[in-house]
Amino acid sequence: MNRIDRLTAILIQLQGKKIVKASEISDRFNISLRTVYRDVKALQEAGVPIGAEAGTGYYIVDGYHLPPVMFSKEEAAALLTGEKLMEQLSDHSNRKQFSFAMEKIRSVLRGSEKDYLESLDENIAVLRVRPTHLEDDNGFPNRFLTDIQQALGMHQVISMEYFSFQEEVATRREVEPIGIFHMSGYWHLIAWCRLRQGYRDFRIDRIRKLNVTSSYYKKNSRISLQEYLEQKRSKPHSGEQPQIVKISVDANMMRFMREQKYYFGLMEETVKGDQTELTFLTSSVGYIARWLVMFGSAVKILESDELKTAMQALVIELKEHYL
Repeated sequence: MNRIDRLTAILIQLQGKKIVKASEISDRFNISLRTVYRDVKALQEAGVPIGAEAGTGYYIVDGYHLPPVMFSKEEAAALLTGEKLMEQLSDHSNRKQFSFAMEKIRSVLRGSEKDYLESLDENIAVLRVRPTHLEDDNGFPNRFLTDIQQALGMHQVISMEYFSFQEEVATRREVEPIGIFHMSGYWHLIAWCRLRQGYRDFRIDRIRKLNVTSSYYKKNSRISLQEYLEQKRSKPHSGEQPQIVKISVDANMMRFMREQKYYFGLMEETVKGDQTELTFLTSSVGYIARWLVMFGSAVKILESDELKTAMQALVIELKEHYL
């Protein structure tokens, strides 16, 4: 990337966040901090109102905006792929909002980019494991993701009616959201539940009613999503709360796992010699155990005593069944 392109990209990066650290710019463009300082100074000398806070980072003074951004064909294709993913992996609310955003993006594309997208549109598909109609039955609207994102961003309390399949009962909850994540085909909300006085994992497609209240909570009074997930890695687990499991698989068996591994909440995959280590975040140890048993001794469990116990029970069950 030449310097002119880099200066433009740095300006876009600065407009994308309230504060941008010099180290973030350095890491993104693989340049030294000294080069970052020179580039920012060059932008300031060109008339861009960039402010700096000692020990914090750079910011664009309020009121300054770039002219409309143009997209390359490759960037436009990446956005189209994102739209396909959103259509299948998000809920009704987010699909609608992303569709509006894509209309705005298409409106600023040059004619050649529009033609390029149209030629790609019918040749890119994202297929679902579960039929969509199964998710929309039984009074679960599946349209709350946008509201939850608003509550997360504004630190607002959520009031909702939640149905637990484990207890087979619907309860009214007031929760303080700390994060959302997508796992095994479902969106999950992690929040501090005022009813249970603890952090809980709520499947968003099990929410029947939801309202973002006018009450606010202090962000610093709750842990972050990453801290929550790290605690789940190091503490015992129970019920439907998600937990970390880690396995090592013989390299020659990996071709048989292929896309299946993503359905069980794959978080990380690392090749180590003739072994591949896989880390999953799963809410059902029994479910993943029944999948792993087919691979026999080619799988070694590195983390989760609960998974080891579940595997042992399955092996005994199979042995007794075939005696």
